[in-house]
Amino acid sequence: MKLDLSPTSWVRVIAVTTAGTTFFIAVAFFVDSFNFPYLSPEAVRRAEVTDLLLPLVLGGTFLFFLMWKIRQLAIAQRDLSVIAATDSLTAVLNRGAFSMLVEAYLEQTRKQEETRSGALLIIDADHFKSINDRLGHDCGDQALKLIAQAIKGQLRGGDIVGRIGGEEFGVFLPGVNSSQSWLVAEGIRRRIREMDFSPGGRSCPLSVSIGGTSFSGPTTYEAIFSAADRRLYAAKSNGRDQVSFDPAETSPVAPPSIATMH
Repeated sequence: MKLDLSPTSWVRVIAVTTAGTTFFIAVAFFVDSFNFPYLSPEAVRRAEVTDLLLPLVLGGTFLFFLMWKIRQLAIAQRDLSVIAATDSLTAVLNRGAFSMLVEAYLEQTRKQEETRSGALLIIDADHFKSINDRLGHDCGDQALKLIAQAIKGQLRGGDIVGRIGGEEFGVFLPGVNSSQSWLVAEGIRRRIREMDFSPGGRSCPLSVSIGGTSFSGPTTYEAIFSAADRRLYAAKSNGRDQVSFDPAETSPVAPPSIATMH
């Protein structure tokens, strides 16, 4: 079993406190040992007790307090990092964190000899401005939260999702081919289309348009984003509530009137 010695763990606090206190006691005994030959047995015992208790009480307490404060600072820093990288409304990554993680993956892909594949989806809520205008911005916020939850519900553990615009989300799918990523995109579209969104008892169907592109081999975030964005524009132009994917493949499970691949 591997011990957690990260700055936020109690194991690290206890380990450092124990090791440091033991070191202080050893130093005290070493320094005092030069006087032991000249002391009576009773004086030696008193010196040994002092050499044990003084570092234990003073050094141990000081080290524990120091490590405890360091742990608190590490937890605070971790929480701040999460907050800085997270969209406060939808609880997914913000645009900067999303693009940074995707680019980091692609950078590793460019450095490795083994071919790596993946896909990028851009998901845009249809007619979102009308939701804000008719129902108010609070209802618009609720709709975005539901859309974000639906997206996350269709993804695997290693997939990356972020809010990259007002009503626009990005999804990065590492290690998938074009057929697999199209199925994920269509699953997201269907799930959102089937959600019941009725703020104040007023039915308000939600839908999204999705543009996607896959890659195999070295590429850049800018290149796949531009390709996915062009497919999103095609999905919007063709009537919305559909998936438009690049490269050209046809999925046998997609009704042509609902989802298209180009």
